[in-house]
This record gives sequence, C-alpha cells and structure tokens, in this order.
Amino acid sequence: MPIFVFSSVIPAPVEKVFAFHESPTPWSVSPALATRRGVVQGRRLASGRALELLVPFGPFKARWYARHTHCEKNRLFVDVQDSGPFNRWVHRHEFEAIDNATTRLTDRIDFSLPGGPLIDFFGGWFARVQLRRMFAYRHKATRLLI
Repeated sequence: MPIFVFSSVIPAPVEKVFAFHESPTPWSVSPALATRRGVVQGRRLASGRALELLVPFGPFKARWYARHTHCEKNRLFVDVQDSGPFNRWVHRHEFEAIDNATTRLTDRIDFSLPGGPLIDFFGGWFARVQLRRMFAYRHKATRLLI
C-alpha cells in the first residue's frame, strides 16, 4: 500500500497549532466540510467523531465519510475513511513541539486506490503528487492563518 508523508515547521507553539486543527478553520483550506457528527464530551476533535466531506473531482464532488479513531491533545489525531474515493485511507496528523514557539506538523497517510495492488503500484505516484500539492497548500495556509 502506498504511504504519503508531508512535514513542515510551523512558527507557533504546539498548543496553538493543534487548536487550529481542532477548529473548523482548517476545513476552509481543504475539502468542504459537509457535516461533523458525534461530538464527544464537548470536544471539537475526539475519537468517534464522524465527518462528511465534499471532495472536488474536476467538475464533480464526491462524498467522503471518515471518523476520528484516535486523539491525543497537542500530539496527534487519526482519521480513517469509512467510505469515499479510496479503498483505504488512514491519516495521522502529528504535532511535535520543537521548542516553546515552534511545531513540526506531519501528515502521514497510509492509503490504497480502488482497483487493487496493480493500480496502487502504477497510480500511487500520481496520488502522491496530488497529495503533496494539497498538503503543501494546507501547511502554508496553517502558517499564514495562525
């Protein structure tokens, strides 16, 4: 299965970077958030939280259902696709405090494309190119908006 990793340094404390990702704001710099369901203990981001995204594919939009499976405040959260454009999608959002004013933000995605291993082998590079473009934009937007 293909793996994608994108990491950058954000000039802000880890608590502030994590709080930014907890809020609805990051969704304005990525696929449109259709709904968030399953609020757990009043937190914005928690295990069991379900998401419905509208993902652009050219002139069309696809629905993408995911849920948070793991959350450690100021350290990481994981979302897993329940249904959507991939056969498999496990996305780890990792936050590492470099010092009191700097954070390393890493997106680590284990994914599989529809069509099986041969499609993963030949199409994985294209998916990585698209993911790199999207996450470069998201990380840049995070730096600008924090």
